[in-house]
Amino acid sequence: MKLRSTYLLVSHGSRDPRPQRALENLGQLLSQKLADFPAVATATLELGPAPLHAQICSFGERTLSLGLTQLQILPVFLLPGVHVAEDIPAEVETAQKTFGSQLKIELRPHLGCQEAGLTKLLKSQMQEVAFLPNLLLPKWILLSHGSRRPGGNSTVEKIASKLGVETAYWSVKPSLETQIENLVRGGQQQIGIVPYFLFNGGITDAIAKNVAQLKQQFPAAEINLANPLGASVELADLIGNSIQK
Repeated sequence: MKLRSTYLLVSHGSRDPRPQRALENLGQLLSQKLADFPAVATATLELGPAPLHAQICSFGERTLSLGLTQLQILPVFLLPGVHVAEDIPAEVETAQKTFGSQLKIELRPHLGCQEAGLTKLLKSQMQEVAFLPNLLLPKWILLSHGSRRPGGNSTVEKIASKLGVETAYWSVKPSLETQIENLVRGGQQQIGIVPYFLFNGGITDAIAKNVAQLKQQFPAAEINLANPLGASVELADLIGNSIQK
């Protein structure tokens, strides 16, 4: 494939090193898919080595050195919150002013827009969880961070509907405890939780701790926690296919 553009994966950023390592692994997998290793880099909105616009400019210079005049920003965010709607566009605009017409910086839709592909990946995560033999099929809860912005959780609700599962949120209602309590009261004996999170980190650790507490709180039910999406070949394929359309 002839290289036409470079690609910058942008995540939120974290003091925990695990999400950054996972983002870099995802970048490497995307590079392999595109068959051009210099074409992909990573950056963070917060807690990075420099402000995001400066990170974009640095990669922009690299883009020009490759003889290319287009850089595509790929926001690796699942929810359309303030970072996706306001912060990243503002940083991109600042970087674009630095280059003028010399380099075109294009902001792509955030990862959460890929509903069909994400639904498929989440289903795979669910299928990896083993339950004890039971006459009743397990009930599942899709657990997301959640957004207070109007319409900010619409993607989560759509994916949950496609998967046929309940929803719960870490930062807004309904909580995971509330949803599990409702299922247990309804006679459910097996409950699965699939985290709508990209990578392991501080929040997924807190979720695992919370699930351990919920297992003690509801001993009559078998409660299992799936893995977050992770930096997989499948996720890289999803991103790669979206930018090659």
